[in-house]
Amino acid sequence: MSDMRDAALSSKAWPFEEARRVLKRYQNKPPEKGFVLFETGYGPSGLPHIGTFGEVLRTTMIRRAFEEISDIPTKLICFSDDLDGMRKVPGNVPQQEMLAEHLHKPLTSVPDPFGTHESFGHHNNAMLRRFLDTFGFEYEFYSAREFYKTGQFDEVLLRAAERYDEIMAVMLKSLREERRQTYSIFLPIHPETGRVLYVPIKEVNAKDGTITFDTEEGEEMTLPVTGGNVKLQWKPDFGARWAALGVDFEMYGKEHATNTAIYDRICEILGGKKPEHFSYELFLDENGQKISKSSGNGISIDEWLTYASTESLAYFMFLKPKTAKRMHFDVIPKAVDEYHQQLRAYETQDAKARANNPVWHIHGGDVPTSDMVVPFSMLLNLASVSSAEDKGQLWGFIQRYAPDASPEKNPGMDAAAGHAVRYFNDFVKPNKVFRAPTDLEREALEELRDTLRAWDGGPDAEALQSMVFAVGKERFDPLRDWFTALYEVLLGASQGPRFGGFIALYGVTETADLIDEALAGRLTAA
Repeated sequence: MSDMRDAALSSKAWPFEEARRVLKRYQNKPPEKGFVLFETGYGPSGLPHIGTFGEVLRTTMIRRAFEEISDIPTKLICFSDDLDGMRKVPGNVPQQEMLAEHLHKPLTSVPDPFGTHESFGHHNNAMLRRFLDTFGFEYEFYSAREFYKTGQFDEVLLRAAERYDEIMAVMLKSLREERRQTYSIFLPIHPETGRVLYVPIKEVNAKDGTITFDTEEGEEMTLPVTGGNVKLQWKPDFGARWAALGVDFEMYGKEHATNTAIYDRICEILGGKKPEHFSYELFLDENGQKISKSSGNGISIDEWLTYASTESLAYFMFLKPKTAKRMHFDVIPKAVDEYHQQLRAYETQDAKARANNPVWHIHGGDVPTSDMVVPFSMLLNLASVSSAEDKGQLWGFIQRYAPDASPEKNPGMDAAAGHAVRYFNDFVKPNKVFRAPTDLEREALEELRDTLRAWDGGPDAEALQSMVFAVGKERFDPLRDWFTALYEVLLGASQGPRFGGFIALYGVTETADLIDEALAGRLTAA
C-alpha cells in the first residue's frame, strides 16, 4: 500500500471521509454495474451559477478521494432536470413577455430567449456543459428529456405504476391535507399544449402502464407513463433516478436534507439501493441572502474568474462545506493568498499532511508549484500606490523585488497581476479614503521617511519590517495603531500588508516619496 493511500484511509479531510463511506458499500463484492456512480443534479431554470460549479467540484473531490483509496472504476453523471415545467420566468434573462407565454411547459419546450439554441433548456444545458468543460471536469451529461423519451427510464416508470400506492403512502405523509387531495407522483404532459399538468389522477393502470386524468379543460385523457408522456414529481423523481441509474453518491444543498428519507425510501421501493449523500450549506450573497440562479445575485463564475484563478475558487469551495459562506467580492484576495500558502506548504509535507491539504483535493494529487513571488494582497497595494492601469506597471516592481521572475517563467504570477489591476480598479479604487495624519503620526512618519532616505540595507523585507516596527514602538501603544495609521494615511485602506514587505517591493526611495506626498496633503486632495 502506498504512503498516500495509507494516509487517505485515516485522513480527516471531508472528501476522504465521504469516500470511505462510499467504499463501505462494496467491501464484500464489487458493484454489478462495474463502477461506482457519482451524480450531481442541475435544475436548468436559470443560467448556471457558482453553486452549481461548487456541487460538481466537491463531488469530483470525493470521486478523486475514492480513486485514491480504491481500485474500483468510477463515473460522474451530471443530470439536468430539463423536463421540469417552467414555474416562473427567471428575472435575469431577456424576452420576459415571450417566456411568460410558455409557463408550465418543460424547459426543453420553451423557446430560447437568447436565440442561440433549440430551447431555453438546451441553452442552459449548453452553458452548464461549457463551464464544466472549461474547468476540465470528467463527466457524462444526462438530459431528463432524453432519459424519459428514449425509454431509459421506462422500466422504473412501469414499476412506479405497479407500486403506485406504496410510493403515494410515502409521499402523502409529507404533505398538508389540502395538497393530499390532488397530489399524484405522476405529472402528465399534455400532448397538444405541451404543458406539464398538475392535475389529480383518476386511475393508474399498472397492467397497461397508463394513467387516466381530466385535463384542466375537463377532458378525460389516458397516457402511457413511458416514452416521455409523463414525468415524475420532483421528490419521487429523485429516488426513481437513483434506482434507475444505480447511483452510489449524490450531494445536495441543505434545502433537500429534510427530504432525504423520502428519496431513499422511494429508491428502495423501486428496487434500488439508497446512495450515500452529503448535505452542504448554502452560499450567501453579501447581504446574507441565498444565491439563486433565477435572481442572479451573488458572484457568478465569470465574475470570480475576472479577478482570480479557478484554483482560488476551488480552494474557497473546499473550505467547510457544512458551513454557510458569504460569497462576495471581498473574499477573493484572501482565497488567492491562502491557496498559494497551501501550495508552498505542500512541498515539504509528509503524506498524512498532504492528505489533509486542500490543494491535494483541488488538483487530485497532481499538485503544481506556486510561482507567486508576491502575495495577491500586496499586488493590490502596489496597484493602489502606483495607480496601475495594466499589469506591466506591476511587473516593474515585481522584477526589482524578484529579478529572476518574468511573465514567461511565472505565468500564475502574471495572471494574478492582471487580476489585481482589475480588482483594484473595480473594487478598491472607488472605496479608497485617505486621511491626514495626527500630530503624533506625522512625527513618526517623518522619522520613518528620514530613516528610509538614509537606508543602505537594500530591499530586505525583514530588516525593513524591523525598522518600521522600531519607529512605531517608541510612540504607539498598542503598536497596531501605528500600522493602522500607515495603511490609512499612505494606502487609503483600513488594513494592509506587512509593511516591510511593501517597502521592499515598492522601493525604499519610492516609499519615502510616498510619505512626503501624504505629509504635504496631496494624497487626501487627490
